[in-house]
Amino acid sequence: MDKLYEEEHPDIVVNFAAESHVDRSIEDPELFLRTNILGTATLLDACRKYGIKRYHQVSTDEVYGDLPLDRPDLFFTETTPLHTSSPYSSSKASADLLVLAYHRTYGLPVTISRCSNNYGPYHFPEKLIPLMIANALADKPLPVYGEGKNVRDWLYVEDHCKAIDLIIRKGTVGEVYNVGGHNEKQNIEIVRLICKELGKPESLITYVTDRKGHDLRYAIDPTKIHNELGWLPETKFDDGIRKTIKWYLENRKWWETIISGEYQNYYEKMYGNR
Repeated sequence: MDKLYEEEHPDIVVNFAAESHVDRSIEDPELFLRTNILGTATLLDACRKYGIKRYHQVSTDEVYGDLPLDRPDLFFTETTPLHTSSPYSSSKASADLLVLAYHRTYGLPVTISRCSNNYGPYHFPEKLIPLMIANALADKPLPVYGEGKNVRDWLYVEDHCKAIDLIIRKGTVGEVYNVGGHNEKQNIEIVRLICKELGKPESLITYVTDRKGHDLRYAIDPTKIHNELGWLPETKFDDGIRKTIKWYLENRKWWETIISGEYQNYYEKMYGNR
């Protein structure tokens, strides 16, 4: 990192980098601790050393834990206590606390955004939406955890990036901003919609043993970023999912190359005997 900072002289650093797949974190927690906590510390130390004007941490709504399915009136706010469920979310919460500690202790100018589930182009094929698209196109089973009733708040990736850009330019140093899509969907709803858009039968849906510690519902209240910075998501889910499916249909070579290698071994380990 020293070499990179000395060569590029960045004035703003945004940490998008993370091990992010919950299933992988359950299989190998230590990898997530190294990347998400120690990796963040490495960036923060470099930012201190080279006098960065702003360090921004891209975090996740998963640091708040989950909400009950029968309380649609409840949402995560920036003051919701951290209550993590997996090694992944624990590593991200740890990184957030480290970022805020560097602000308080060293005066490092930082901001944090906690976003809901992203979707869109270049989404890695192990995640729900691209996995279902790829499997449906190949007429393979569509593995759904439990009964598929877990709820996620979906945010189109471009809307997320616009929020980050706003926070970097106009956000208050030392603050956390929740970035949500107001697009709550049950996982099974997403899978059925993908089947419909691709003209595939719902008989492909296969229910598998639920994930350990599976969070029930994520839902973000983005009032703060809207009131302070004027941000609102621009992409309606129905439009965003169609754009996403179209992208995967037009860019098969990108994801087919990925799923043809080591990923196949991982997929069998995750879903083969469930």
